[in-house]
This record gives sequence, structure tokens and C-alpha cells, in this order.
Amino acid sequence: MSRTVFVNGEFVPEADARISVFDRGFLFADAVYEVTAVIGGKLVDYAAHQARLRRSLAELDMASPAGDDELLALHRELVRRNGIDLGSVYLQVSRGAADRDFIWPPAETGPGLVLFTQTRASLESPEAERGLRVAVAPDLRWGRRDIKTTQLLYASMAKSQARRDGFDDVWMTENGFVTEGSSNNAYILTQDGTIVTPSLSRSILPGITRSAVLHGAAEAGLAIEERPFTVEEAQGAREAFITSAGAFVTAVVEIDGVRVGDGRPGDLARRLRRVYLDEAMRTAI
Repeated sequence: MSRTVFVNGEFVPEADARISVFDRGFLFADAVYEVTAVIGGKLVDYAAHQARLRRSLAELDMASPAGDDELLALHRELVRRNGIDLGSVYLQVSRGAADRDFIWPPAETGPGLVLFTQTRASLESPEAERGLRVAVAPDLRWGRRDIKTTQLLYASMAKSQARRDGFDDVWMTENGFVTEGSSNNAYILTQDGTIVTPSLSRSILPGITRSAVLHGAAEAGLAIEERPFTVEEAQGAREAFITSAGAFVTAVVEIDGVRVGDGRPGDLARRLRRVYLDEAMRTAI
């Protein structure tokens, strides 16, 4: 069954969706995006995703394609039209279509807006059950990873190479420290029971699920440190895990060929996943 997608003001069948060859998202990756999970036909962490979208647009001096209420209505209508009970909505905003030039076009060009949905079969997954095996690679992405742009080529390269080498994903490193995964934030649980994750900076994306999980962990009285950690520290940790809008909370059981803990998803990762999903379902809109 064909999906309905939204492209620059119109709901159309996916086979009929078109953008201009001069769209700057296509020519320059001059675009930002958000991914909002859908559980029970409702949007998870939606307000936080929209706040991050506004920040990304502001950092790139890019106009918003619509107001908050209109964007919410578009998300809900797309979920309705595609009958999404469990899945996600992708939103992408580009600077619009203009003759190819490195200089940004005038503001009146107007932004482009695309939304589409994806479905998933279950909240659970084989990866969540068995845990992830991650490779390690140097972080060669651009220096503003805090902006959620569509410039994802290196992350795609690194994850594809990891898959070819028999891993599930990749953790990237810079100056000897882990930054993040290909599309997720990274964490360890130290032997003394402290959750450690890299502090927010231009080197990592301020994950929406990251924020929600850390908030839940703090409310539960768990010790948290936002600081750098090395691959070696992660390999010697009690547990390791990732968070993202698609993976929620998923354990990491092996890092660059070294088993973490007993090589199985740990109690903390399982607990945080349950707590996050319970809260996500309770607060989804």
C-alpha cells in the first residue's frame, strides 16, 4: 500500500512526490530534520522535537516553513492518512529551491517542507533483546553536530563499514573520547554505578530521548555524570547503551570486539527502556 507524503503544501501519493532539482537540501544538504516516534497513533516527545527544530533553523538562519500549530496538524494528519499506530514521522526543512550558488538565496525564496512516515512492527526488536555490537571509528563529521542537519554521509559510511565488518553500529571517537553513535547518543554505567554520557557541546546532537532518559534517571535517584569517556573505559564498564527516537534505550554488549560486562543487556538498560517507554506512552499527544 502506497504511503501518503507531504511535499511543499500538498499531500500526495509517494510515487507522485517531487522536489526541485535546485532544492538546496539536494544540492548542498542545506536542510534540517526531525524524527518523531509514534506509539498508539500518538506523537512522542513532540514539543521537544519542535523546540530542537526551531533551534536548528535559527542556527542556520533558515526560515520556518510553518507555525507550531500547523506543523502539529500536519504530523497528525499524516499519521491519520497512513493509519500509523506504531512508527515515526520524518520532517525535513530545506532552504528552498534557487539557482546553484554557495551564497544563500534571498529570504523570499522560502523554505521547502517534506514529511513522510515509516511503520514498525513492534516496540521490541532483536537488537534490544540481544544488545548491540558496535565498532569504533574516528569522528570525521563536520564541526556543528549539535545542529540536526541532513548532512549524514559520514555517519552512513561509518555504519555501513561497521555492518560489513559484522557489527551492528559504530561509536565515533574524537581526541580519544567517544562522541556518539551513527544516529544515537552513547552511555556507560561505571563499575561504581554512575551513568556517564558526553556533555552537550557542538560535538554531539542534543538528543530528545537523551534528555528524557536522563531526566527519568535523575528522578529515580541514579548518579549521572556528563563528561567524556574513552573506548577503554567503556569496554571496562558494567554496562553500555544508546538512546535515540528509533532505538529508545538499547544496550551495547560489545565494543570493538571486547565484551561489555557479561555480554548481555544489563539491568539498567532494560529498566531505563521500560521507564522511558512507559512515560512516552503516557505523555504522547
